[in-house]
Amino acid sequence: MTTHQSEPADADAQNPPREGMRTGALRVVVVDDHDMFRAGVKHEIGAHVSIVGEAADAPSAVQVVLDTDPDVVLLDVHLPGGGGVEVLRQVHQRHPDVRFLALSVSDAAEDVISLVRGGARGYVTKSINADELIEAIERVAGGDAVFSPRLAGFVLDAFSGSIDVASIDEELDRLSPRERDVLRLIARGYSYKEVAKELFISVKTVETHVSSVLRKLQLSNRHQLARWANDRRLT
Repeated sequence: MTTHQSEPADADAQNPPREGMRTGALRVVVVDDHDMFRAGVKHEIGAHVSIVGEAADAPSAVQVVLDTDPDVVLLDVHLPGGGGVEVLRQVHQRHPDVRFLALSVSDAAEDVISLVRGGARGYVTKSINADELIEAIERVAGGDAVFSPRLAGFVLDAFSGSIDVASIDEELDRLSPRERDVLRLIARGYSYKEVAKELFISVKTVETHVSSVLRKLQLSNRHQLARWANDRRLT
């Protein structure tokens, strides 16, 4: 899903602009695969920034960012079609100056490090309140790096060597959460029928996920897939 908006959303009467800030001064794209969450973010910050687009998956996100050239992109980590890292990679190949602020429910070290290594200027969790998020957007737009307090420690640990950055797998991050679930079960030796039963999905859906994983990882068959997963101890 991709949505472009040529004009900022009408300011909600309950969300007046903060003192000293120009309404619509910053152009923002919101990328998240949950419609309700995107709607909530737009409602909370729409009176203070110009929401110029939104997207629910990685390919759409890349397109809307390239089309709208925003000041800041609010980017979820796990997205259908390749994940946040893939969005960063593709956009920065063509427009390296676009600034991204990760906004995710995940506070896992591997997610933080992979997004920062991919080029995000900051990473905050979805527990952040509206004023804090607006401030984070302003700071990222101004060139600062912004992290939720606990997550900043992950970045420092990575630079100090406490976290093995090389162990953060960009290939794995291209897979959706459901594709990872299917991958782990296939690697354990489950048949397609057994995977379908375990995940409460159809066999056809399992086949679709396996084909997608093979394509993203550039593998030829399920035996290579199982070996790939076992090498990374995903089972």
